Amino acid sequence: MLTTALALLFAHLLADYPLQNSWIITNKKKPAAMAAHIGVVFLLTMIALRGEILPALTITVLHLGIDLIKTHLAPERLWAYVADQLAHYTTIIGVLWFWPDLALLWPDANIWVQYLLAIGAGLILCVHAGGPAVGLLMQDFDMLPQQGLPEAGRMIGLLERALIFLMVLAGQPGGIGFLIAAKSVLRFDTASKDQKAGEYVIIGTLASFGWALLISFATLSLITFYGIDPTPS
Repeated sequence: MLTTALALLFAHLLADYPLQNSWIITNKKKPAAMAAHIGVVFLLTMIALRGEILPALTITVLHLGIDLIKTHLAPERLWAYVADQLAHYTTIIGVLWFWPDLALLWPDANIWVQYLLAIGAGLILCVHAGGPAVGLLMQDFDMLPQQGLPEAGRMIGLLERALIFLMVLAGQPGGIGFLIAAKSVLRFDTASKDQKAGEYVIIGTLASFGWALLISFATLSLITFYGIDPTPS
């Protein structure tokens, strides 16, 4: 059951984040963009379920329903974003409960397969899912004028969360302190000249680091609890 669950989780996260490009996100209310996204969801779910059509269709249809509600009815708020993702995870759990035989789909999967699926899912959740979450949290604050490179803030967030994830999984969480210190030094000039900008950066940084630490340690706990770490200690 663990391998199937991890495969479905990884498929969902892959479809919802790295494989959901800016065109799909921008045009989600248009049928073509939604169809493209749902097509990717169905394909990846079929792979995760090794061709089991009925449960794959069930997950896909429910995914479509959840996305339609989020796109057309839900507000652009952090709680709605989190609720949307929890609804998708609940769908996966419900399908696994309704079709218990799906637990037998990966009899040949070894510990490396489970480990890589857990790491892949955790990395996407930490790095990619954290961006929209932090952005929605910060939307209530006055937005700063664009002064730096286009998309630079987003890229910095992706890189810092990726580094935190790698440090925690490598057993070197102490390195996160150096990452905080380095960012503080680089942002010192901005913070010292503009209190508003400094507070905005601090809140955004703490939110990004907090998200990354939460997901990183949750992934590490999952790996430890199920004993699926094949690397030597």
